[in-house]
Amino acid sequence: MTAQDATAAAQPEPIRLRAERRRWGEDVVKGVLALCALVSVATTIGIIIALIEPSIEFFREVSVVDFFSGDRWAPLFTPSSFGVQPLLVGTLVVTFWACVVCLPCGLGAAIYMSEYARPRVRNILKPALETLAGIPTVVFGFFALTFFTPLLQDLGLGVNVFNVLAAGLVVGVMLIPIVASVSEDAMSAVPQELRDGAYALGATRLQVSTRIVVPAAISGIVASFVLAISRAVGETMIVLIAAGGIAQITLDPREQAQTMTSKVRAPSGGPASMRWTMPSWSVASSRRTSSPPPAPVPERQRPLRARLDSTQARSDARPSDRGVASGLERGASPASGAASTVVAVASRACA
Repeated sequence: MTAQDATAAAQPEPIRLRAERRRWGEDVVKGVLALCALVSVATTIGIIIALIEPSIEFFREVSVVDFFSGDRWAPLFTPSSFGVQPLLVGTLVVTFWACVVCLPCGLGAAIYMSEYARPRVRNILKPALETLAGIPTVVFGFFALTFFTPLLQDLGLGVNVFNVLAAGLVVGVMLIPIVASVSEDAMSAVPQELRDGAYALGATRLQVSTRIVVPAAISGIVASFVLAISRAVGETMIVLIAAGGIAQITLDPREQAQTMTSKVRAPSGGPASMRWTMPSWSVASSRRTSSPPPAPVPERQRPLRARLDSTQARSDARPSDRGVASGLERGASPASGAASTVVAVASRACA
């Protein structure tokens, strides 16, 4: 036997990692996991397909220029108007004031929990902060109307009963846990060696936090910002309760405004006066339909409406508050659900 044959005989056989036969159970598990991964993609595609057809039908009837340049949104009146500018401006203003609160406060909370807080404090503070994200948005809206708005009035800011400032600030408070939690997770994933190297060079904790950790976790921080902004744009109940129901173009946060989502939630005239359903609605049919009659006011709401009308007629009432009363006289009441609460609280605040 030669040396080459002896070396070949001494080498072990390669280990086979594949199974001798096909494992059907494992294939089923992999298929189920792949199906779960495709759910989000399929949902996104379904949403796009569901919106394409009505969007094409809409813009066949309404000019794109009129849609984006119009300053009045009244699709159920004659003549109908489809100007989205008031709703777009209201959405952007509410989102701006929400970002003023949630972005710096959320990032500051994340830096504290990641770099300054002790493990015991972090284990208590982070679950308590995330609990804030579980509070229903209708509670935040009632808090903005009954607590935050009177507080701003006491500070001498001259805000109306319904105003964009209170709604935007409370939306920002609601979004703090989202920014803080996602940003803190991104900062915790930064390798400890980067911190140790910076401390070895004589850097302070603040310098390590702002010049090492934050740049290293910038992708996760930006993702938290995008998530918070998209959540602020889509917020409905807080704006519906606290920001009012008048769609107007104004940058003054002390005035009331209406966002796109709150307009979808509270159509003109309220749900009781709607004469159309979403699958059968079209622009052409809305143009041929006259303004629907206002819904009858229940007996339990008549004293509240009468009180609100009388208080708005006082000489010291502000013009924007009188606009709310005139809107109620025309029958353009808020949507059901929050309507009775809003009218009752507004009447008590104006009295």
